[in-house]
Amino acid sequence: MKSFRHAYKAPRDPSAYASIEVRMERALAYVEEVRARSGQRLTVTHLVAKAAADALRRYPEANVILRWNRPWLRRRVGVCVLVVQPHHLGRVDLTTATVHDADRLSLQDFAAAMEERVQNVRHRRDAVIERGKRRSYRIPGLFMNAALDLLSFVWFTLNVDLAWVGMPRDPFGSVAVSNVGSLGLERAWLAMVPYTRVALYLAPGAVRDVPVVDGDSLVPGKGMTLSCTFDARLLDDELAARVLRHIGDALEDPESAWGPPEVPR
Repeated sequence: MKSFRHAYKAPRDPSAYASIEVRMERALAYVEEVRARSGQRLTVTHLVAKAAADALRRYPEANVILRWNRPWLRRRVGVCVLVVQPHHLGRVDLTTATVHDADRLSLQDFAAAMEERVQNVRHRRDAVIERGKRRSYRIPGLFMNAALDLLSFVWFTLNVDLAWVGMPRDPFGSVAVSNVGSLGLERAWLAMVPYTRVALYLAPGAVRDVPVVDGDSLVPGKGMTLSCTFDARLLDDELAARVLRHIGDALEDPESAWGPPEVPR
């Protein structure tokens, strides 16, 4: 076996992975009740994203960023979701919609703010993002990695606001959410993107029919796998587990987490 030892490089990827199984009957009923009462669009992605923001408020030591090779606590909780922009000028782009101070908003206010951000990004109405992308298109592919590393250094290590050159401030927030269930996948572990400095990635999978125990019987139920990728330099297993359990508890009992659905005035 010693002859194979030198065939491998030292590990450099800090990604660690975890997942939990979540009962979804109450969450689905809650979403439908909100829609029926208010007409507001609410989805499982909104629930997961808001629960993640609340978890980071409860466990602020998980709301961290790597700066000067050390963990720094963030002052705000930002949540981003991945958004596919339709074909435009020969391109289909993947970008992010981010809501900052998500922990301070009610669930329905957060969902409304996120929906507005998603629509603005999807339809290319965010002037800052679009200006920054147009400039990035001019960078030759050979130099793109170096340019992203430099941008990340200025953005996050030096903590410089680059909005004046078309780069939004803290565009990725504290946690990223991508609903892989919309692709028909039950689970997926998202790859960490180093230049974003995001320490926590969540991937809710497809809600599926599952057998559940009710007393002494097995009955039909709804379940979902929530997969997580986290930066092991910044979050240990126990802290990541606490964050995931908080999200799972909120999904399994949304009224306890956010109260009954609001009735429009």
